[in-house]
Amino acid sequence: MSDLLILSRTDIAELMDYGDYVDAVEAAFRAAVEGRAVAPPASALHVPAGSFHAKGAALLGAEAAVAIKVNGNFPGNPAANGLPTVQGVIYLADGANGRPLSVMDSIEVTINRTGAATTLAARHLARAGSCVATICGAGVQGRIQLKAIAAAAKLERVHVWDADAARSIAFAQEMSVELGLDICATADLSPVRQSDIVVTGSSARRAFLTSDLVRPGTFIAAVGADNSDKSEIDPGLYAKSLVVVDSLEQCAEIGDLHHALVAGAVTREHVHATLGEVVAGIKPGRTDDDAITLFDSTGMGLQDVAAAVAIYQRALAAGAGTRLSLN
Repeated sequence: MSDLLILSRTDIAELMDYGDYVDAVEAAFRAAVEGRAVAPPASALHVPAGSFHAKGAALLGAEAAVAIKVNGNFPGNPAANGLPTVQGVIYLADGANGRPLSVMDSIEVTINRTGAATTLAARHLARAGSCVATICGAGVQGRIQLKAIAAAAKLERVHVWDADAARSIAFAQEMSVELGLDICATADLSPVRQSDIVVTGSSARRAFLTSDLVRPGTFIAAVGADNSDKSEIDPGLYAKSLVVVDSLEQCAEIGDLHHALVAGAVTREHVHATLGEVVAGIKPGRTDDDAITLFDSTGMGLQDVAAAVAIYQRALAAGAGTRLSLN
């Protein structure tokens, strides 16, 4: 048995840029709809202060690989413990013989591969000429989501809202400098009414984005609901939207689709397509400038395995990481 490659968050950040994640995730979504990947729904384990998710997937073919990610999600961590909300590891193995290849930190991967899916969705679901955006949630994921939509649309003005006003102000100051954009903190959700793109990336447990806030033609990326307790999109708005999901099964269990189903606002048949079907050209994305389009993103093991393989290959080429003998 060869050595196991251990990769830290710093290692990963030095090996990959954002565009690399977009390319890897796009290829993985195509592979899934073409029968060259296996991506079952996540498994969840809830504890009083948070939850754990296990997400696994396989890429098939000549260079078969399997990745299993276990993440802890504890929304109170930053304030209570000085720790990230999401922490975990990814285990990568050879999909042909089961040989362990690598264990890597999951934080950098989770952040960037989640944004990558939004970039792909925005390319297909946002109106041409979209230039005004509102980000709901000023945390780590809000930052990568802004980067994600900026990679797909030429933004001219961005609003950011968070339940904690100080976080919105800090977000606006930091990201204005980083991305060179006009970003303003807002005390309420009123800027949504003038936005072409809206991203929800909060830890909300009660839906806050409602039909009266969203104008025709808006693209919504709903990324915060990654367990069954979280909810951002009102079921009535969900029912009015052209919906694309990352995984139908997973969104029905833990995404905003879950809450719309429970409320009786929609059935599974309401979902227009998976992102893989849209990316692969099997189903169309936006076809009507007045439609409200919504990407229900819960985060898939498919994205993790694609990113992990790319990281592992780059690490081997660069001689990065630490080797651990399992013999």
